[in-house]
Amino acid sequence: MIRYKKEFKQSLVEMHNQGRSYTDLPAEYGPSVDSIRNWVKLYAVHEVDGEKWTQADVNALQKENDKLREELEILKRAAALLSKYN
Repeated sequence: MIRYKKEFKQSLVEMHNQGRSYTDLPAEYGPSVDSIRNWVKLYAVHEVDGEKWTQADVNALQKENDKLREELEILKRAAALLSKYN
């Protein structure tokens, strides 16, 4: 499986947004039509309360939130253990 850099993906999305078809881009640059469609969805910009977000931004925030929740649970357990011994 080929891993494409974020900048490459975004450049293909931009080309598509400027009018290039889903079938033209794979012929010239290599990724599949399905990959490019997914990237277009991933990097589409949506405005919420005056701020611009992409699905990639939302995914990153969800990942960070999951990590922070896990850390919070660890800290709660550590606090409970400490309170037992104090």
